[in-house]
Amino acid sequence: MDREESNGTCQSHEASAARFVARFAADEAEIMESLRLRYRVFAQELGARLASASAGIDADPFDVHCRHLVVRDSWSGEIVASTRLLTDVEAAAAGGFYSQGEFDLRFLGTLPGRKMEVGRTCVAPAFRNGAVIATLWSRLAACVVDEGIDHLFGCASIGLDDGPDYAHAVMDYLTGNYLSPAAQRVKPFLAMPNGSSTGKPNPPPRLPPLLKAYVSLGARACGEAYWDQDFNCLDVFMLLDVASLEPRYRRRFLPASARTDAIASAA
Repeated sequence: MDREESNGTCQSHEASAARFVARFAADEAEIMESLRLRYRVFAQELGARLASASAGIDADPFDVHCRHLVVRDSWSGEIVASTRLLTDVEAAAAGGFYSQGEFDLRFLGTLPGRKMEVGRTCVAPAFRNGAVIATLWSRLAACVVDEGIDHLFGCASIGLDDGPDYAHAVMDYLTGNYLSPAAQRVKPFLAMPNGSSTGKPNPPPRLPPLLKAYVSLGARACGEAYWDQDFNCLDVFMLLDVASLEPRYRRRFLPASARTDAIASAA
């Protein structure tokens, strides 16, 4: 199924950074390639317990409702990064957003405008560099503009391989510097394990790449993290008001018309 054509949105234009090209999966074969990449990263590399592991893929009931954005290496032809997008319209058909299985998200109903969830983002180990993630975010930004999305959100993970103290240090840093307004807080259904709170770390802890990308764009952490035991990580619910996108990223990722609209709506 060609999800771009079936939805009539986010069509045709591609973002590229030299050898890397981002596009929406064009058919089931390309979606399966994305699911196999997710399996290699989440299950084989990070040790996640997946219900779909016997098939060598990472899949759940939300995948059929999502659009799968992939980055392909034009040299090898392989998919080296992927994420999936679920808009408010698609979430209605899916029975809600994926994040609603981890957090009480009633506050989302108070946010004006259109909403989109970003999830299951992963990058192959050899390609975790600025070019690949920039290519992915650039194509995502184009989709945000095409569909008139006002709020972008998703779960950014903190691995627990380094222990809960590291996770608490990251959370202390986020809540001390990038906390959302009180009206935009979430409550996790399973709280993070005990650890030593470090106050405001100095120097700041090393942030996981996706979490770093979120805060660089201007996203806010919406409170306490969810403990995902299957993935051995903490999930932080991150929310980006598109009108508040950091100026340097607005200039880089958004066309001039969209930059003007965003500035006007923020005024």
